[in-house]
Amino acid sequence: MGVLLCSGEDWPRWMGVNSDGVWKESGIRRDLPKGGAPVMWRVPVGWGYSGPAVASGFVYLSDYQRTKGNLSNHPGQSVRWEGRERLLCLDIETGQEQWKYEVERAYDLSYPGGPRATPTIANGLVYFLGAMGDLVCLDAQTGKKKWERDFKKDFGAPQLIWGFSSHPLVVDGVVYCLAGGEGSLVVALDASTGQLKWKALSSATQGYCPPTMVKAGGVEQLLIWHPSGLDALNPKDGLCYWSLPLKPNYGMSVMAPQLYEGKLFASGMGRVGAMIKLDDLKPEAKFLWKGKPKSAMYCCNSTPLIVDGVIYGSDIDSSYLIAASVDDGTRYWQTHDPVFSDSKDQGSRYGTVYLAYHEANQQFWMVNDSGDLILAELSKEKYQELGRQHLLEPTNEAFGRSVVWSTPAYAQRSVLMRNDKELVRVDLSEP
Repeated sequence: MGVLLCSGEDWPRWMGVNSDGVWKESGIRRDLPKGGAPVMWRVPVGWGYSGPAVASGFVYLSDYQRTKGNLSNHPGQSVRWEGRERLLCLDIETGQEQWKYEVERAYDLSYPGGPRATPTIANGLVYFLGAMGDLVCLDAQTGKKKWERDFKKDFGAPQLIWGFSSHPLVVDGVVYCLAGGEGSLVVALDASTGQLKWKALSSATQGYCPPTMVKAGGVEQLLIWHPSGLDALNPKDGLCYWSLPLKPNYGMSVMAPQLYEGKLFASGMGRVGAMIKLDDLKPEAKFLWKGKPKSAMYCCNSTPLIVDGVIYGSDIDSSYLIAASVDDGTRYWQTHDPVFSDSKDQGSRYGTVYLAYHEANQQFWMVNDSGDLILAELSKEKYQELGRQHLLEPTNEAFGRSVVWSTPAYAQRSVLMRNDKELVRVDLSEP
């Protein structure tokens, strides 16, 4: 597969090099002491749900500088903000700004608090998708704009009430994005010029799930999970290999389907979820099992990980971190411990924890929506917490609870986390 593989020290896109949450870097500590790991720097930033990305010694982070409008979060009502949408490039060693790209942009969104999509860096270029559907390609070293696309003007895409959120995918010189509009739910653009190569699929709304590339049945398959179902396309021309109905509530296809030994797991709002078997010999697929109210887990804000035949994920409805079987979805255990830092929140919905797996140490690093960094060992048998460090204050709000909803980056033997006021880098190197 032609995905750009940066050094193990980089985290050049959402959830890492392969968007699977696996951290391969050596020399990482195996504990998190009571005094905490050393904070390397903190720098001020603005509003954003997007996570940081790291490549070639730079950190890339998008934010929003609000000049007019109030923070008022309601799931069915758009709010108008005025201000500047930005992409920042920082030196990873110091946090010092190297360059910034900014544009005046009004938001009309439910939950208007900044960009959603994490920047993607590939082949010396950075791809930044804003919350209103504006995709810009910049030189990663200088910030000089190469090209831009407006999904609403160029493809007739409807404005998503919760903002354009699908992180761009770059493979073999092509940028794959969920745009929207008739016949252009997914678009393939030349990575150097932005010219349209092909477009495919239609749906009433495009959803929020990033495109994913997998190899199965002897071919590369571009996975597109949208509110009407899960489709696998030929990445060269957009023709459909297979399609399965998988329809989450409220059009909220969000988590990226996860591949494990020829099987795909996807789940979402409304206890809609399934394990899908990919054919070994040809590009076809079928359902292995579908989740039930008390099996599997139903992820939304965060994408689950699958390790050694166990699915670990943050259930959006119950707010449990759940371990479940790949074979049939049977739950092994569930716990609120890593999700909530305050026991009074344990009855709340939408509690979220973001997981990453350090492969060599066989440990999980997690960030919860209270701003805590957690180190734990997870297995079929239990959740075992090894340490916890509070790093950020929750600066946004959801359903009456203060939250920070942003995926971290793990690079250069450190973790980078953001809220709506600052970006922090913490040293996780072996002492």
